[in-house]
Amino acid sequence: MEKIRLSKLMSEQGLCSRREADSYIERGWVLVDGRPVTELGARIDPARRITLNRAAQNQQQMRVTFLLNKPVGYVSGQAEDNHKPAVTLINAASRFPGDQSPHRFSTAHLKGLAPAGRLDIDSQGLLVMTQDGRIAKRLIGENSAIEKEYLVRVQGKMVGNGLQLLSHGLKLDGEPLKPARASWQNDDQLRFILQEGKKRQIRRMCELVGLKVTGLKRVRIGKVRLGDLPVGQWRYLREDEAF
Repeated sequence: MEKIRLSKLMSEQGLCSRREADSYIERGWVLVDGRPVTELGARIDPARRITLNRAAQNQQQMRVTFLLNKPVGYVSGQAEDNHKPAVTLINAASRFPGDQSPHRFSTAHLKGLAPAGRLDIDSQGLLVMTQDGRIAKRLIGENSAIEKEYLVRVQGKMVGNGLQLLSHGLKLDGEPLKPARASWQNDDQLRFILQEGKKRQIRRMCELVGLKVTGLKRVRIGKVRLGDLPVGQWRYLREDEAF
């Protein structure tokens, strides 16, 4: 059987991200069949058992994930075109008073923090920001099938078979989109459930069926809902929550 790079296997098995894997390997924190491997780029038989030692497990447990209700006007990632990044909203003053997590906010929680999925500048709602490579991979990894749910205000007149096309049959950038679920909530609001996240996907989908999006809010990612989290506030992902 062909040997595979250890860091790649660790990522595929959900142990950590590939970047984290390299760091753990360098520190001697990765065990293959119970023995530490410290060589970066090491390749192993995929049938061998990979585990992390206690130091790596402890470090992972210290990593935090934030749930932010991103307002319109903030970008998900790095600052661009004079627009502030959403991470600037995460501070002690903007913590949701109803947050039930025992974590005490620390600026150390901002180190290595990155958005696990985009939410464009004109949209609001649930944005996940995490230090944990395992969560990032689960939400935005190549094989991720996590559902994202959106409430979308629209205007215009939809083409006759528009709802059917929104659910399946549209293409963006020459590629067919994965099946989705689209339904009317009232006269001017649609609900979308997607398993992918192409750039400005919902807005572009709506344009293809004669509609213009006037407001877009993400209300759920996997099993985690936005709930009553106010715009511009955040809370920690609790230990009993999972996507």
